[in-house]
Amino acid sequence: MLELVDVSKSYESPGGAEPLSVLKGITFKLEKGESVAVVGPSGSGKSTLLNIIGGLDRPSTGRVLFEGRDLAELDDTELAHVRNQDIGVVFQLHHLLAQCTVIENVLIPTLVEKGRTSKKEVEARAIDLLRLVGLGEHILHRPGELSGGQRQRVAVVRALINRPGLLLADEPTGSLDADSSQNISDLLVELNRREKVAMIVVTHSQALAERIGRVMELDRGRLKNRSGE
Repeated sequence: MLELVDVSKSYESPGGAEPLSVLKGITFKLEKGESVAVVGPSGSGKSTLLNIIGGLDRPSTGRVLFEGRDLAELDDTELAHVRNQDIGVVFQLHHLLAQCTVIENVLIPTLVEKGRTSKKEVEARAIDLLRLVGLGEHILHRPGELSGGQRQRVAVVRALINRPGLLLADEPTGSLDADSSQNISDLLVELNRREKVAMIVVTHSQALAERIGRVMELDRGRLKNRSGE
């Protein structure tokens, strides 16, 4: 499903100094339905890596292949389509619209490309997923009426509404208390099993990482299996 080939990312430094190298020669494969946790110290480039995989940023060198397509060869419209339909993203902050209800927030990604699925079908899927995450009685509530953990669950459902093949989660439990973090961890594991969605989870939580199928570490710009292989 996903392959990174010798991906590097550098940023220009002011005053003619050497460019800042964030990612260095990363080669990586992810199969359909597989889940991977990426751990590493703050500033190691974990979010940069997710942004490149999700098409929000481009590598300085190397290739990112998603379902056989090189993301660098897609124009802005094609890339936006991939991000909307094929790759779901969950951030540390939920980014829900305060003026919209829970179900309206979930359905936002379906408004971009109308006609692919009927309104009735996508609404039924939204309700099914919200019930799965324990929010069936909150579909008409607004984000301000929910706890932090509940808002993050809405964000996860929103990321899955278009049935993406890949879910990217950037510190999904980073701003939550212990109980809410446990609930989100349970949810991600369950959704990987039920939805068969491939998953890359960036996290500082060792408890969450250990529940993911494979753990990889990003350190000084290089990605390796936790075992060091």
